[in-house]
Amino acid sequence: MYAVITTGNRQYRVSPGDTIHVEKLAGTVGDTVALTSVQLVSSGAAVTVGAPTVAGARVEAQIVAQKRGPKIIIFKHRRRKGYRRKQGHRQSLTSLRITGIHTE
Repeated sequence: MYAVITTGNRQYRVSPGDTIHVEKLAGTVGDTVALTSVQLVSSGAAVTVGAPTVAGARVEAQIVAQKRGPKIIIFKHRRRKGYRRKQGHRQSLTSLRITGIHTE
């Protein structure tokens, strides 16, 4: 069984037991979150596609960690003009362990 969910403007294909890294969600380590933006649910040969979401479907997950991703470097320059700008940031991430996929 698997599902396609949307969180943080990105889509993820998840199955029970998977660990995914998503944009920061509110909560502390050990909390349970319910993701209700489910686009697709597949259970064996039966596939349910939502328009835009599957009604009554939800994915439950547990927060494993709140951390930061790798440093991203943004470097801008204009050739021959002496214009150089260097900027960087680290994205805040939440690690989720998928505990279950539920449909009604």
